[in-house]
Amino acid sequence: MSGLFRPVPAPQLSMGRRSFFRYAGLAGAAVSGAGLLAACGKDSAGGGNGSVADGSKFGTVAMQLSWLKNIEFAGEYFADSKGYFKDAGFGSVNLIAGGAASTSVEAGLGTGKIWIGLSAPQTTAPAILEGLPAKIVGTTYQKNPFCIVSSAGKPIRNPQDMKGRKIGVQDTNQLIFNALLTANGMTPADVTIVPAQYDPTPLANGEVDGWVSYATNEPITLASKGFQNFNFLFADYGLPLVAETLTVHQKTIDSERDKLKAFLMAEVKGWKDAVANSSEAARLAVEVYGKDQRLDLREQGMEAMAQNGLVVSADTKANGLLTMTDDLIAQNIAALGKAKIDIKADKLFDLSVLREVFAEHPELKQ
Repeated sequence: MSGLFRPVPAPQLSMGRRSFFRYAGLAGAAVSGAGLLAACGKDSAGGGNGSVADGSKFGTVAMQLSWLKNIEFAGEYFADSKGYFKDAGFGSVNLIAGGAASTSVEAGLGTGKIWIGLSAPQTTAPAILEGLPAKIVGTTYQKNPFCIVSSAGKPIRNPQDMKGRKIGVQDTNQLIFNALLTANGMTPADVTIVPAQYDPTPLANGEVDGWVSYATNEPITLASKGFQNFNFLFADYGLPLVAETLTVHQKTIDSERDKLKAFLMAEVKGWKDAVANSSEAARLAVEVYGKDQRLDLREQGMEAMAQNGLVVSADTKANGLLTMTDDLIAQNIAALGKAKIDIKADKLFDLSVLREVFAEHPELKQ
């Protein structure tokens, strides 16, 4: 099955950001430059803040996505296309694509280039520890999509099944893979780690037994190419990190609480629609917001359905989309510790704004 994955133009290749530090620019822009970011905090809500010259209550804001415009941001597409952002008082919301060539959300918040962004605990926490005043105020994914994908004929069903097997691990994924091993009482010596890139052809060719990937992407792509597979989530085996976290500068929480609440209300509405209508979510991704990415409608639809399993949980059904329970926050702090990132919950998370939204609009939980 060599040739199963032919090289494709960069905009079409969605595998290149499947890393623990997938939110581009962390090492150079968000961590080592955190002193600069903190110094820029004075303007953190400025450049991305926009103005009310358009006659709206809150003006225009910039939101940086965590990657190129694909199905991952279906909720934002609905919130924009159905007018939820405008109804909430925004003149417009500029959805800025992320990607390998972009700076991190944390860097954007620090310099004031953006007002809000989609990131991840393992990316935001180091920036905060280096001095960036920022907080996670909600999360799209209740579980992160990292997984080990393997052949359906020789499935790796759990971490213990990896013992003695060859696992393809990208250099940027070594940290989270080692954290998975630690969380399950294993060490790198228990497996054969094969240095890998992001095209999973070696798995399809039988050169390795397992592959670090995203459950919402590579397994679906492999299956569409005829390679039947099995995967298990890191989140189900000791690393329950959330993902696609809504992250803002502390100044936004302190000085623009009503504005942030209005934005989060529109986000919840958008994601309710995205969960309810996977086919329309895929259409918006393929034909409107990500039309320059040459996305495949069928694959995006399948990814939308897989994504819903990460967005919706028993907790979100009880408390509302984008929320995090205190227990889930505690689990994330513990998981970060396994990756040698030590931070206190109240330095990283502030779910109080979102809880106020649902307290004031309980109908949004339905």
